[in-house]
Amino acid sequence: MNDIVSGRERFIFYVLAGLAIAVSVAVAFIFRRVIFTWLRKRAARTRTRVDNVLIDATRGPFILWCICGGVYAASRIAILPLELTRATDKVLLVLLIASFTYAAAQAAIGFIRYSGASRGNAVAYVGLTQTTVRIAIIITGGLILLHALGISITPMITALGIGGLAVALALQNTLANTFAGIYITLSRHIRPGDYIRLETGAEGVVTDITWRATTIRTIRNNIIIVPNDRLAQAVVTNFHLKEQRHRLDIEIGVSYASDPEHIERVLVDESTRAIGEVENLLADPAPYVLFMPGFGDFSLGFTLVVHVNSYVDQFKVQHLLRKRIFARFREEGIEIPFPIRTVHLKPAPGTETKPLPPEPPATP
Repeated sequence: MNDIVSGRERFIFYVLAGLAIAVSVAVAFIFRRVIFTWLRKRAARTRTRVDNVLIDATRGPFILWCICGGVYAASRIAILPLELTRATDKVLLVLLIASFTYAAAQAAIGFIRYSGASRGNAVAYVGLTQTTVRIAIIITGGLILLHALGISITPMITALGIGGLAVALALQNTLANTFAGIYITLSRHIRPGDYIRLETGAEGVVTDITWRATTIRTIRNNIIIVPNDRLAQAVVTNFHLKEQRHRLDIEIGVSYASDPEHIERVLVDESTRAIGEVENLLADPAPYVLFMPGFGDFSLGFTLVVHVNSYVDQFKVQHLLRKRIFARFREEGIEIPFPIRTVHLKPAPGTETKPLPPEPPATP
């Protein structure tokens, strides 16, 4: 057909092909600005965020899809050699499958985050979960692309199976951490946002669980990085299982001259007044007092038991409650004794000293 088309006609076809590409680019940007703005306004009126997730996932690849359509139309308008047309079609196919795979991965991650936020599922925010889903979608898209290009994937799967053993032996630590991270994520014994304490004494809030390690942020805002395989084998105290509510025990010592019944009434009354005034101090269960540790060396020991929202809230609540109790004790005239020791010194055997004779009376 190229032989029967004149140079002038070929030039016109090239101009039309260029216009098709230019129009597709203009339409892509204009439509994205107009259509996606309208879609966002409609999505804002709905209760669900599924439509927002789809809009965010397709907004980026939309321009590429329009341009691919323009290039495909241009390749049909322009009179190109058959080999060049086939090559163009393959490039467009690769771009389309890659962009659809990217959009599917973004949408899947968005759905996972939305599901976690709506159901309070901390697993949805784990980096390992999102990475696993993204890798699975990318692998699926890659297999679809190879099949569309006419490349048989059976030899590749066979080669991967043979080479997988060597890779597994070379990456034992990495695979151990990865599978340990999957176990930690699925068991849900340790979740992002939980306050945990390791058997080594290190403690803090779990911020993320990745394919290699788990990160913990301490109260001093430092980051502890623990390999997943060590965390899976460690003895861990989770202060957020089964619930975040935490019991706070405040020990108080008073003078032996105090009345235990009076002390109990004062402590319960003051802690009850503090509910609603001290942030994160809970009314249920109600505060109560135990006569423990009891009889000390120089004071009577009491324990005020209150409950706070979470483990990390205990420090601020304890600080404010101690100040209120100290001020209340001053008003009630309750003494907080100092440590007192009476020391009796006994001389060693054979070292007794005779008392000195009395001094003679002074002569006038």
